[in-house]
Amino acid sequence: MQTITGFKKWIQALLLAPVFLLLPLSLISQDAMLCVGAHWTEDEANSKMKEFRTTWDDLETWESRADIIRKGIISGMQLEKMPDIVDQFNPIIHSRREMDGYTVENIAIESFPGFWITGNLYSPLQAREKNPAILCPHGHAKDKRFTADVQIRSAALARMGAIVFAYDMVGRGESLQVSHKMPIALLLQTYNSKRILEYLLSRADVDPGRIGMTGGSGGGTQTFMLTAIDPRISVSAPVVQVSAHFFGGCVCESGMPVHKSDHHQTNNVEIAALCAPRPLLLVSDGADWTRNTPRIEYPYIRQVYALYDAENRVENVHLPLEKHDYGPSKRAAAYNFLGHHLGLKMGALPYDNGYREDFVTILEAELLKVFNEDHPLPAGVLQGDEAVMVYLDIR
Repeated sequence: MQTITGFKKWIQALLLAPVFLLLPLSLISQDAMLCVGAHWTEDEANSKMKEFRTTWDDLETWESRADIIRKGIISGMQLEKMPDIVDQFNPIIHSRREMDGYTVENIAIESFPGFWITGNLYSPLQAREKNPAILCPHGHAKDKRFTADVQIRSAALARMGAIVFAYDMVGRGESLQVSHKMPIALLLQTYNSKRILEYLLSRADVDPGRIGMTGGSGGGTQTFMLTAIDPRISVSAPVVQVSAHFFGGCVCESGMPVHKSDHHQTNNVEIAALCAPRPLLLVSDGADWTRNTPRIEYPYIRQVYALYDAENRVENVHLPLEKHDYGPSKRAAAYNFLGHHLGLKMGALPYDNGYREDFVTILEAELLKVFNEDHPLPAGVLQGDEAVMVYLDIR
């Protein structure tokens, strides 16, 4: 039996060999470095976390490892090749609506020449001279920005005093200049988040020392990725995504070699830990890849925070009876955490044995879209995956 099985494998390898040899060496090398989906079993991940723990024993050795991981993210997604255009946004903002304690506007900014980020800007109805700001990326659903849960958390945080930018994933919502599963989706999403951060920092009404970021699922990936490489994020709250064994199941999360190189291996737990010593909230549940967070992921990250004497700045809210979403109890955890660390007005949200969110007006998708007959997509846009990759000269 072993001989037959071995022979079948040899035949399969022989049949695949010509195709393999036609691939560019760079692509073969990159694919070998990808850690996709449930790359490890839960048992393997448990062992890997113990292995990672042996690579550092004090602040100096952790920061040495952190530097390797951070450089691995930047080089793995080729972020250093993206345009350096900090002050060029060409914002399009319209359709301001006053709601119960907050306002909402439709907004687009130019990520780089010819490529637009689409979203909505939620602000306090009575804004101060300087306000905290929060980046609000979302998960993989096709039109997720328009759903009730994204509108609710954005509006609630705005009513608490933050300027909130909720924006589309690439290839989702209105961001249709490229497909969602294009080869460099992880790079584009991270760069888009960076551009939104820079836009918010450019506004006179934003306090640059109080910048938060929160998203669920794929939005959680975007949250801990940008937080890891950009110290300007003050407070981070990735929801239902940080896992020791699961690396993200979409090309926009694990389609570029950010977890592994020829000299290092890491996972999303260590990437999330790069937030230290800034405030970090992990929200986890019992029905997805975050089910082990209280036992595996959170203890590891808390040990990193202990190196900075900052254990009080990292929290885990685990909801073992819940599933994979950014629902009411998960939002409540985020309201408390972001409210505390960003100095938001906690009393601005109605509370009756739990936060009430019924003050939020859920708008139809068409009302939240930036581009329509009255506000068409600007001329000269890059259209299609190939056009964007050729312009950027990134593969």
